[in-house]
Amino acid sequence: MDNLRRLDLNLLVTLDALLAEHNVTRAAQRLNFSQPSVSVHLAKLRDLFGDPLLLPGPRGMRPTARAEALREPLRQALEAVERAVSPQGPFDPAQAQQTWRVASADYGESAVLLPALDGLRALAPACRLAVLQMQPSRVARQAEQGEIDLALHTTHGAPEGLRRRALFTERYVLVGRAGHPRLKRRPTLAQFCALEHVIVSPDGGGFHGVTDEALAPLGLARRVVLSVPHFLFVKSVVASTDLVALLPERLVRDAPTLRVVEPPLELPGYEMSMLWHERSHRDPAQRWLRDHIAASV
Repeated sequence: MDNLRRLDLNLLVTLDALLAEHNVTRAAQRLNFSQPSVSVHLAKLRDLFGDPLLLPGPRGMRPTARAEALREPLRQALEAVERAVSPQGPFDPAQAQQTWRVASADYGESAVLLPALDGLRALAPACRLAVLQMQPSRVARQAEQGEIDLALHTTHGAPEGLRRRALFTERYVLVGRAGHPRLKRRPTLAQFCALEHVIVSPDGGGFHGVTDEALAPLGLARRVVLSVPHFLFVKSVVASTDLVALLPERLVRDAPTLRVVEPPLELPGYEMSMLWHERSHRDPAQRWLRDHIAASV
């Protein structure tokens, strides 16, 4: 670290030119420096490395063994610095080898990521997508620390301090199996409450939700007999039993094994959003992914 603190990047650029040209005058021309400036740089480099680096020879200067050992690592290091400080160009998905990490619950996987996946594979064939389990309490920290690039979350309840882009507004529909004898038409409120319901409880084990809050002012209650943590399991349950569920409409579109009807009461929907940290806001690859997802849903 002491050597790094003593380093002047201009000295390394000069050394790279000297190792390429083996001549102070030509190195000066290459760098658009004066010859005395290059000579001063060479003296500082010799002091820094404790080695003459370049010795007089019959055809200019010849590098020492130490200089030869420095040649390739120095070239690679300078190229890396050049890439790091160069302005970012536009993201080319066809050539990129990017890995994106997206946090999502199972609903976001089906309603947001699945519609975007075919286009993602076609447009960015060498890129990879890692879908991580949504942990709402950790989303902000994960985004800040770069553990995730994007999160799919409802706008309501989204963590503070993250950038946000709304994708769509979702509504709930009443769902049962195809041929359910009590869903041939929209049920009355009394019929609705008499059905056996399954509910999604992300925190686990809950038997009360927004539907029950809407029924309470009417003096009504429904029969919730099953509580599960994931939406996709509910689809399997209602398709193979006489249980019913209120599910997001996008989750049950074009499902031949299910019967979908309007619920007999008004229920609040929700807005689905993408969330990301300021650290990745201007990154071309991240912007491309967000735009692609938004255009796919």
